[in-house]
Amino acid sequence: MKYRVRHITEYDYGEKVPVCQNEARLKPRHGATQMCISSNLTVSPRPATIAERNDYFGNHVTFFTIQEGHKKLSITAESVVTLVPPPEPNPMQALPWEQTRGRLADRANVDLLEARQFAYASPYVPIADELADYARPSFAAGRSLLEAVLDLTHRINVEFKFDPRTTTVTTTPLEVLRIRKGVCQDFAHLQIGCLRSLGLAARYVSGYLQTDPPLGKPRLVGADVSHAWIAVYFPEFGWLEFDPTNDLMPSTRHVTLGWGRDYGDIAPIKGVFTGGGAHTMRVSVDVEAI
Repeated sequence: MKYRVRHITEYDYGEKVPVCQNEARLKPRHGATQMCISSNLTVSPRPATIAERNDYFGNHVTFFTIQEGHKKLSITAESVVTLVPPPEPNPMQALPWEQTRGRLADRANVDLLEARQFAYASPYVPIADELADYARPSFAAGRSLLEAVLDLTHRINVEFKFDPRTTTVTTTPLEVLRIRKGVCQDFAHLQIGCLRSLGLAARYVSGYLQTDPPLGKPRLVGADVSHAWIAVYFPEFGWLEFDPTNDLMPSTRHVTLGWGRDYGDIAPIKGVFTGGGAHTMRVSVDVEAI
């Protein structure tokens, strides 16, 4: 599948902002199953300085500063990507989950250093007994890690209600576990916390999901969503992705921006500014098959 993605973020300030500095992670990653054909970032007012780099996790970052007074900031990212289906894991090759945990715990195994860094607590995702206890029914002794993660993904989808009114970006996985509500970011953090609390490696994936209009209704521009899901490390397969919000393994409808330990590593836009007073933010996302 080939998609054109447009992500528009607009800030309106109550008072003039004389200067701001920002980081944007809005260019899709390029890899074996996703090819970023083109990507363009437009900022208004025009930045005084702009620079590009890759962060620690290999995500593309655009840094820019605005040094003229403004009461509105508009950031538009437009990209074209091609997706091919990832190879399906062979269940017959799947290892028991305890064996994977044991390999990750073996500090002498230098081949797993990159994966092992995703087995520890991070700012948005604690390791906690409560999270391990919730995950444990999916992780029976000797069960393959693939079966166990699929079961945990399904349980989160069934037992938690999607409700954008109940949580914020600072809501913790333990709070989500208690209220049984949240959004895709919450469910991703929850599942990552469950897996890490069992000694497994999981990372946060940020991107977009192409949505279908209601039956008989036209497709609305800007109606698609920013999305979050997870990836789990398997010694026999590498990293496999799971979407607890939709109870599936992502294929050709999930466009990946990047990944990190949690949302804090891969927020689409981070910034600091002086002045401005009260402000509002609007986000519009459009994922169009072309």
